[in-house]
Amino acid sequence: MAATSAGLLLYRRSAEGPSILLVHPGGPFWKNKDGGAWSIPKGEIGDGEDPLAAAIREFQEELGTRPVGDFAPLGEVVQRAGKRVLAFAIEGDLDAAAIESNSFTLEWPPRSGRIAQFPEVDRADWFSLPVARKKILESQRPFLDRLEELVRV
Repeated sequence: MAATSAGLLLYRRSAEGPSILLVHPGGPFWKNKDGGAWSIPKGEIGDGEDPLAAAIREFQEELGTRPVGDFAPLGEVVQRAGKRVLAFAIEGDLDAAAIESNSFTLEWPPRSGRIAQFPEVDRADWFSLPVARKKILESQRPFLDRLEELVRV
């Protein structure tokens, strides 16, 4: 059975429309990928863990700040490998250049016997909705559509 993750879609309003905060995955596999590689901050839901609590925890681990405010459910999507992702929207702001991500270890280069440490998120940035649609993983694009409907109301 595929894992289930939860994440937060942080947005801020402007005269041009909402800006979306996306994160770029760290590590060597994602180093030179851009379009279709960004994501909402997210991670696996622990056994018995509330999805919103997991989304808040993952946001804090990946960005170094705890989000506070009113969370709006954006439903779920299923990614290509079968992983389910539940998302929640929250309006807010943060300095994308000042994120502090947790890290993971990986044997790199493969079969070298060397263990290297990489940030889980190597950068974050704010994007307009049209640009975010190009940057985000294709399977997560429905979250942007749902957010657009939410902020229109």
